[in-house]
Amino acid sequence: MATANSAVLSSAVEDYLKTVYALESEGERATTSALAQRVGVSAPSATAMMKRLAALGLVERAPYQGVVLTESGRLAALEVIRHHRLLERYFVDVLGLALDQVHAEADALEHVLSDELEQRIDAALGFPKVDPHGDPIPDSNLSIAAQAARTVAELVPGESAVVARIPDRDPELVRYLLELSLAPGDRVMLERIGPFGGPMTVETQSGQHAIARELAAAIEVS
Repeated sequence: MATANSAVLSSAVEDYLKTVYALESEGERATTSALAQRVGVSAPSATAMMKRLAALGLVERAPYQGVVLTESGRLAALEVIRHHRLLERYFVDVLGLALDQVHAEADALEHVLSDELEQRIDAALGFPKVDPHGDPIPDSNLSIAAQAARTVAELVPGESAVVARIPDRDPELVRYLLELSLAPGDRVMLERIGPFGGPMTVETQSGQHAIARELAAAIEVS
């Protein structure tokens, strides 16, 4: 259900709110440089938008610390995130789109999805809890479930688990993970850990694969 603010916000504003929310969720500060890098704009453009968001009451600014979402900003961010993740679920479950295609398609449509269509999609899908990448979908009250999943990097050699969540921003990375059978629902076992910071070798249904520790830490399991 749309918030009072989200109905009148531009797509650019919503994109920034999503980005601030993502940074906060990752335990990072939403600084000018971080926002500029994530959104793909210049630092002056990010600064101008941060001022605009503050004027709208969606963020609070702290000198040299970046911005943090206000409650209104958080709800507006969750509304567009709900649109995005419901669309991804619909594209995969109903239209049969490949997992590496849905993120960009949802980005294009998340800003124009009406409340009524959002509710119909949600009901038609059976009120799903997670999107195809394993990210939680905010419910109709914009509540979002906390996730405390472990990652592949936290497994011990010989331990197996089921992939629960993968990064979704880079379609090439998603394709790579699909090739390795490291998509949500796939089973993975940690075979060994390379010494001196070396790669981690995992076994999936497609065989053994050596992956970087950074990537292993980005794949959540249950």
